[in-house]
Formats: sequence, C-alpha cells, structure tokens
Amino acid sequence: MAEAAVTCERVTASYGHRTVLTNVTLTVPHGGALALIGPNGAGKSTLIKAVLGLVESGGVMRVLGREPARARREVAYVPQADTLDASFPVTAGEVVLMGRYRSIGWLRRPRRHDQELAASALDRVGLAARSKDRFGTLSMGQRQRVLLARAIAAEPRLLLLDESFNGVDSASQESILETLAGFRSVGATVMLATHDLALARRACDLVCLLNGTVRAFGPPDQVLEPDHFFQAMTP
Repeated sequence: MAEAAVTCERVTASYGHRTVLTNVTLTVPHGGALALIGPNGAGKSTLIKAVLGLVESGGVMRVLGREPARARREVAYVPQADTLDASFPVTAGEVVLMGRYRSIGWLRRPRRHDQELAASALDRVGLAARSKDRFGTLSMGQRQRVLLARAIAAEPRLLLLDESFNGVDSASQESILETLAGFRSVGATVMLATHDLALARRACDLVCLLNGTVRAFGPPDQVLEPDHFFQAMTP
C-alpha cells in the first residue's frame, strides 16, 4: 500500500446513518492522475472527503502510505471558486499565500521563502500580474486558477480537485491543465472529480466511474468506451 499514493480496499463512506459509498476498491500510483466521473450524488465529493479524512469510512484506505487524517498535511484541496465569498477583502496574492500557513502556522509572519513560493505558484497559473488585485474582481476562471496556485504553494504530494473546471473559460482551463501536467512531472499525484469526459481523457491516465460504488476503473480508452460507459452508469 505504501507504494501507491492512494489505495482503497472495500471502502465505505457515510454521513451518520446515510451510506453514500460502498465497496470502493482502487489504486492510484504516485505521479498518476485519476478522474472521478459520475452523476450528481454519485459520491465523487464524498470520496474526496474520505481521502482527506473528513467523513466516516470503513474498509481500508491509505493515503501516501498512512491513514487519511495523518496524511492531510501533504494533501491539498481545490474547491469550486463559486463556493467562496467573492466579497471578502483579500488580494489574489494573499489567497495564494494562505497555502503556506499550514507550514508556517497562522500566527507567524510569512518568510521570504513563503513569499517566493506563493509568487512562483501564481506565476505558474499565469496570473503573476494580478497579484495585487482583489480576489472578487477576477473572473470565475481566474479565481479558480488562484485557488489552484494556493494549493500548489502548499507543496503537496497529492492534489484533489472537486469539479474545479466548472464554469471555467477555455484560457483558464488550458492554464490549469498545463499546471497540473507540470505538477505531475515532479512526481505528485492528482485526483479530480468532473463531468467532462473529454477533460478526463486529456488530463488523466486513470478513470473511475462512480455511482454509489465503483462501476468501472481503468485507463480512459477502456473505461470511457461508449457502450461500456453507459452500461456502467445505468442505475
């Protein structure tokens, strides 16, 4: 298990008495990219939360060779930009610098090294010139890129994206895809939840069709073959 970035064996995930996922078994190697695909309510976000150790789960799950909660310091999460309060008075650069707080502590001032990592992350998503702009004045796609930069600034080994491409313009999507490719090139791992099959084919080397349980798992060309896909997604 320690050889994989994420390993699930017969995993269940629940919110109280409501079970959302059952018998989830999959493995994501270090440096790999997994797309989670399924209808709304299929459990994609729940599986991401289970990887973060934020929901009740059974079975065996290992993240970076440890229990999920113990691996959290090396995992970064990118939410959807439209779930955040755009009126909050903070600049794009300050949002990215928040990615360093887990390392430096909330009560300590960022060091030059932290400032440089944040600036580099913002440059990687093509928004270095917008560092001083209010986060809420950016377009939806630009805000999503800032949130990705915040995650990268944390220097994680595993990056989780939950429908982070929704509502993103084509220029921002290209920037995000390039950034993810660079992130993986240094051995980091990506898991993303999406409804976009073309995006899954382009960005990931593994696909999991999820609908309460794993309906199919493997390379995109096999899993997303039309007949196989629609059969797997049929209730």
